[in-house]
Amino acid sequence: MIENKAPASLILLFGATGDLAKRKLYPSLFSLYEKGWLSNRFAVVGVARRLKGDEDFRHWVKDSIRTFGKPSARLEEFISHFYYQSHDVSDSSSYIQLKKLVDRLDETYSLEGNRVFYLAMSPEFFGTVATHLKEDGLTETKGFKRLVIEKPFGHDLQSAIKLNNQIRKAFLEEEIYRIDHYLGKEMVQNIEVIRFANAIFEPLWNNRYISNIQVTSSEILGVEDRARYYDKNGALRDMVQNHMMQIVSLLAMEPPIRLTTDEIRSEKVKVLRALRKIKPEEVHRFFVRGQYDKGRINGKEVPAYRDELNVAPDSNTETFVAGKLLIDNFRWAGVPFYIRTGKRMRKKSTEIVVQFKDIPMNLYYKNGSHLNPNLLVINVQPEEEITLHLNVKKTGKIMETTPIKLNFSTRNIDGMNTPEAYETLLSDCLRGDATNFTHWDEVALSWKFIDTISKVWEKEKGEFPNYEAGSTGPKASDELLAKDGFCWWSDTELNGKNC
Repeated sequence: MIENKAPASLILLFGATGDLAKRKLYPSLFSLYEKGWLSNRFAVVGVARRLKGDEDFRHWVKDSIRTFGKPSARLEEFISHFYYQSHDVSDSSSYIQLKKLVDRLDETYSLEGNRVFYLAMSPEFFGTVATHLKEDGLTETKGFKRLVIEKPFGHDLQSAIKLNNQIRKAFLEEEIYRIDHYLGKEMVQNIEVIRFANAIFEPLWNNRYISNIQVTSSEILGVEDRARYYDKNGALRDMVQNHMMQIVSLLAMEPPIRLTTDEIRSEKVKVLRALRKIKPEEVHRFFVRGQYDKGRINGKEVPAYRDELNVAPDSNTETFVAGKLLIDNFRWAGVPFYIRTGKRMRKKSTEIVVQFKDIPMNLYYKNGSHLNPNLLVINVQPEEEITLHLNVKKTGKIMETTPIKLNFSTRNIDGMNTPEAYETLLSDCLRGDATNFTHWDEVALSWKFIDTISKVWEKEKGEFPNYEAGSTGPKASDELLAKDGFCWWSDTELNGKNC
């Protein structure tokens, strides 16, 4: 049984002055501290090159929480647990100095040798840091040791294998926590509960009753200050290989025999193994790519992707991906899983739509009336909602139907206080619960599937730009579903129309 409260532990944060740490990690740690989920016996060592010492670092953390978190009277007490070391990640002498500080803090706070190494930094340094942690003695401890790694985990399967081999020389697989922040989101974690705790859904969760499942993750923002990274990766590597594939695996997995890390991961891996492989010549049938042109969002003119700062003027990088996935197993044979993600779209949203099959005959078809399909819609962000679309009788004497929505929103119960994804995942890591982190088998299988697509796209010049900023993406994305007789339901909601 895993306790809610984290044990005594030391957190070594590499990249302590980066944007991720400032916007997400420090506010999340303080929220855990406020809720009593973080032991009073904790210390944080910030590792970076920008600041001068402990006081500079504590001021940085305080500013972070005041800007992005919810400060309180306990803030000064909280930041007193923070320490800083200027560090060269490739220099052993820096690690030797760091070990002296770590050993001192371990004794000062009675941390029992428990250590979490969080790499919130450029992926190119992951292997280097892991190697030095091992060689310079920082992993030699009587307590637990855990390595937390942000995405991307590699650039393709080959680079991911190389990185994994490096890291595994210093840490066991069960000590590696690969973060996918989507897995910390409340409604993504709700997928399992909706499926496995409700008798109304689980018997219907198969190809006999479901016609298709759609997963959309759209952003209003462009590449912002991530252009150098993004132009080398694109939407396929940045979103599909990790976030989208994880959501699909949760939607499609079989019920685990128990709610343990190993059993849940095992079922997710089975889904990824059952994904129908796409041959190079089939990529254009199953996947669509796009790149945004200039347009207007919220009344403001925004530039085309190729006009963004630090983006090549002839960039072949996709900012939009739509795809059709098929899962060749007994439960899902014949049911398409449509995925879609893009930047500079009409709205910011992450949404799952489960479309149930039509009834055999429409008894209420009069004067050309349309009977809407039943839908289960899970809104992950920005709103956290679950909506069931049903048909009922219109008020009055005439026997006609009208669609209604049965809705649950976290705002109605928890206000806006549902935990931030990083808060949830940090708590899980400190408590030793790796369920919502990505196992190497999941990473490898995802890359193996994605690599086929990326290799075809790299060889061919895309017809870019092919969708206007502020739109729902390229027309080919709509045609991908239309060929099967479907449409993107989130777009029909926007336009007030039915499929």
